[in-house]
Amino acid sequence: MKMRVNGVTRSVAVDWQNETLLSVLREFLNLPGSRYSCGIGQCGACTVHIEGQPVASCVTPVSAAQNKDVLTIEGLASADGELHPLQQAWIEESVPQCGYCQSGQIMQALALLNEQPDPSEVEIVRSMSGNLCRCGTYDRIKKAIRSAAQTMREAT
Repeated sequence: MKMRVNGVTRSVAVDWQNETLLSVLREFLNLPGSRYSCGIGQCGACTVHIEGQPVASCVTPVSAAQNKDVLTIEGLASADGELHPLQQAWIEESVPQCGYCQSGQIMQALALLNEQPDPSEVEIVRSMSGNLCRCGTYDRIKKAIRSAAQTMREAT
């Protein structure tokens, strides 16, 4: 089977086709940015996009991505290394502490900003509610999302 991961068409070997999308991304394609945490799709650490929609890749069969576009945290920065506004805002707001959940947080925030370029506080909280942060950096996450939203609006 084939899928487009971060803009590149990739083939998945037959013996990997019954695995989760997360396992294929991390172990077969060597894209470790999406994290394994709860394993039941409830914490958000494994969030990636399929066709622009956020999914819990730990419970998504890789077959769900067949012939589709998959975006991971590794695909956000531009080819020349320029960070996506969300990644830059995460740094500027000193969001990560341990950092484990941050790729999933950023991918969920991207889905929010793609749908709602100027989200309210309530919309941010609602959208991010499925992404858990053991370190409790939720206030900084909200600030980073607002900052990135402004940067992205100004760029258009």
